[in-house]
Amino acid sequence: MTIISYILIGLAAFFGGAVNALAGGGTLITFPMMTAVGIPPVSANVTNTIALVPGYFGAVLAQRKDMKGQERRMRILLPVSALGGLLGGILLIRIDESVFDTLVPYLILLATILLAVGAPLRKWIARTETAASPEKWAPLPIGLAAIYGGYFGAGLGVITLAVLGLLYNDSITRLNALKQSISFTVNMAGAIFFIFSGRVYWTAALVMAVFALAGGTLGGRLAGKVQPQVLRRAIVVIGLVVSVIYFIR
Repeated sequence: MTIISYILIGLAAFFGGAVNALAGGGTLITFPMMTAVGIPPVSANVTNTIALVPGYFGAVLAQRKDMKGQERRMRILLPVSALGGLLGGILLIRIDESVFDTLVPYLILLATILLAVGAPLRKWIARTETAASPEKWAPLPIGLAAIYGGYFGAGLGVITLAVLGLLYNDSITRLNALKQSISFTVNMAGAIFFIFSGRVYWTAALVMAVFALAGGTLGGRLAGKVQPQVLRRAIVVIGLVVSVIYFIR
């Protein structure tokens, strides 16, 4: 990789971190940029997972006060999330790389659609949050979402929040905090496995981690000044364009 390549992925990580803090969908910026500079898709996905872990950790810390009283949920869902993230990571590494190459445009398109429906989905969850909720079913869909998150990850937060909103009778703020913990656990489990996979571009991961942390910090400060729906629409357009490019390729 050249200096220009590192600058490009650093900028992508910066904007990706900011986008994740403001609206979600940062992977739709970082992953395509990594493949554009020549990193193979599986290695790009692996490196991206490791690089963005600090950002997820920061999100957990930012909402830790909203996790009070949710210890029982965490005791049940976080081990399931870790196991799912690990299984998704194993599938990514063990299955032939050509399979992931084939799935990439579909995964990007799926993540784009999830991001597009995220806002109305959150509004619907907020309207129905007082309904009775069958919490006992939560580990199964959360486990399946975690497997997806370990395998690719883009759109994981939207999926997780939708499941939590359907199954738990709680405020959207507290469910979002629980979602942050689940997303961090999934990515951390996958990252621990990926460390020993031999697929990580470590220099790229370190550069991206620093820039993603800076972008996430800036995004957090701008959260009250930038309209998330405007940024989300822009990322949806980018995701659609990127998915079309990957389909053509």
